[in-house]
Amino acid sequence: MGCLKLKVENYILNELETKKGLLFALIDPLDYKSLDQAVKTAKNADEGGADIILIGGSTGVQGEVLDNVTKEIKKEVSSPVVLFPGNIGTLTKHADAVYFMSMLNSRNTYWVSEAQMLAAPVVKQYGVEPLPVAYVVVEPGGTVGWVGDAKRIPRAKPKIAAAFGMAAQYMGFRFFITDAGSNPESGHIPLEMVKTVSSVIDIPYIAAGGIRTSAQAKSVIKAGADIIQVGTAFEKENSVSKIKDMVKAVREGASLR
Repeated sequence: MGCLKLKVENYILNELETKKGLLFALIDPLDYKSLDQAVKTAKNADEGGADIILIGGSTGVQGEVLDNVTKEIKKEVSSPVVLFPGNIGTLTKHADAVYFMSMLNSRNTYWVSEAQMLAAPVVKQYGVEPLPVAYVVVEPGGTVGWVGDAKRIPRAKPKIAAAFGMAAQYMGFRFFITDAGSNPESGHIPLEMVKTVSSVIDIPYIAAGGIRTSAQAKSVIKAGADIIQVGTAFEKENSVSKIKDMVKAVREGASLR
């Protein structure tokens, strides 16, 4: 019987134990004008103190584009490189790990378990570490909400998100994400929802979507998120100093919990 080597998962848990709050930088190669710009953002994020470099997106990030960007980013960073898959094609053997995600509030069972069934043999063949992640989409939800046919959680209903978080933990998932979608006009997940979710689960809680500033990063972590994912903000401004400021805000927010 094979034994899973949970290198990236253990790294995340150890970093959380030490730092209390983490920042994951998300690179969607299709949002950049060139491969070089995507790689530069990843390099700057690593230098700025991001704890994980995520690669992926809701549409089209697969095949040669994904292979090339992952290989180039791996050359430039010391942090683990993890895939944030939009579908079964968002896999490459060049990554360290993959969010093995189930979208729990999708109306379509494909996104709950069928895509995972199709991807599992490829993940095993590639030797990429699967991270068991439960994923729910919160209003407005953006592209991922539309593609994933999500029954989006109303922003004013934090108890629903919390109940999903508890269900995820009880079903054996080891990470839980609430995502408002890419660059939502209404902003990041409401702080009341962050507080409510974090108060009832023990697995690491990741807040994604709409976190644009250091002040917002600090407030979301202070409210109870263990980890934030930031993508669009670093695409628009990828300087090492900006990323360092946001990482500092994450650590400060964690210290205030």
